[in-house]
Amino acid sequence: MNSVLVKARPHAVCLPFPGQGHINPMLKIARLLFWKGFTLTFVNTGYIHQRLVQSRGPTNLGGLPAFRFETIPEGIPENAIETMHIVPALCLSPAKSCLAQFQSLLTRVNSTREVPSVSCILSDGVISYTLDANEELGQNAVLFWTATACGFMAYVHTWRLIKRGIVPFKDNSSLTYADTRIDWLSGNKEVGLKDIPSFIRATRTEDIMLNFAVGERCRSKPEAAIILNCFESLEHDVIKATRSVAFAGVYSIGPLCVPEAEDNIAESLARTGANPWKEDTECLDWLDTKAPPNAVVKLQASLTVMTNHQLVEFAWGLASTRKEFLWLAHPDLVSADSTGLPNDFINRTANRAMLGTWCPQERVLAHPALGVYVTHSGWNSTLESVTGGVPMVCWPFFGDQTTNCRYACTEWGIGMEIDADVRREEVGEVMRELMGGEKGKEMKRRAVEWKESAFRATEPGGKSSLHIERLLKEVMLK
Repeated sequence: MNSVLVKARPHAVCLPFPGQGHINPMLKIARLLFWKGFTLTFVNTGYIHQRLVQSRGPTNLGGLPAFRFETIPEGIPENAIETMHIVPALCLSPAKSCLAQFQSLLTRVNSTREVPSVSCILSDGVISYTLDANEELGQNAVLFWTATACGFMAYVHTWRLIKRGIVPFKDNSSLTYADTRIDWLSGNKEVGLKDIPSFIRATRTEDIMLNFAVGERCRSKPEAAIILNCFESLEHDVIKATRSVAFAGVYSIGPLCVPEAEDNIAESLARTGANPWKEDTECLDWLDTKAPPNAVVKLQASLTVMTNHQLVEFAWGLASTRKEFLWLAHPDLVSADSTGLPNDFINRTANRAMLGTWCPQERVLAHPALGVYVTHSGWNSTLESVTGGVPMVCWPFFGDQTTNCRYACTEWGIGMEIDADVRREEVGEVMRELMGGEKGKEMKRRAVEWKESAFRATEPGGKSSLHIERLLKEVMLK
């Protein structure tokens, strides 16, 4: 693509929150905008960029003339970043230190002759400082909330929990209030406090995550357009309710996808991944050898940390099912007190198991051999399971995972929850039911129906496709 054509394109700057669950969907939106004729500048933090270089290689992050990568600092000490479990620090820092860095980057990009001036900033919904930069440029504000619509509405109404004196909890013993049912969250049917994102379980008004969630939502100005990675039929009532909360527009454009590659430029762009761990593709070859459909259990988590007790209980519960399984983990999966999987377990299950590291998850979940997915219920994983037509065993850990778990199990009928205090007997019972019981068969049927509904939404003329066109016309190209 020559420089004249590049400069004729509108120019969007995309800024995700520096976590894998935020970077992946933002990159998908960026690819989609690229196919719609935009020049893209994708902004990662310095540490995330280096992790991507290590896992993908520098040639896959070199960018294209119309798809460029830039970096800004995290704003926290480098030695704190290495753990990858620094969510509170990352939430607290950007508003204090990153706005000036981001504005400086925009100035530099706008002075680059090879690309057009920035015409739109698309930022993560929890990086509200970009609204100040947006206002300075006099452009429409666009925020991408990576939570489901249900989770987003829980964030929107957190202030009501505080106003009613429910949050913060009075003390740790008040966590028993988690079973309290509430029926006044717009668009949500009756839910329990335990189903609201976990940041509300604070016992101090100074709690970092509680204040961050409330503050970011309050800074989301009414004139901002909101993008959600979901589709209308899955969350119709909740999405309808979001449009009554005085935002400029709410656009449900999921499940996010990129058109088929048709030339070498598209192929180069498709290889630009966002996984900070190197993907292990051997598992796909192993799945190809599994003849019966829906035969394999998959376990994988990103930010969930298992104790040694939880790891062992999951292992022996899985072993009791005598099912084949794919257990994938990156180095941060288990906590410091964990000694890893028992040798006896590994020996007993060697002929029906594959143990590996990080995998191309969307391709694995779409594989016909996959029967059940054990997940912490992050929204990306949940949506990928929906589009793969795979029922879930839900083990939520933090954030909006509890909300996603509740909807998967109660509203959509495609999941079964395992208690936080993992017991091998429960793990085995749930797995056997999902892999062969009557309830499992019904969940598989419903999972396939949701998969078909998801694909209809993204087809030409589908609701999500139409919302993308509206987003461009009403906001990003206005």
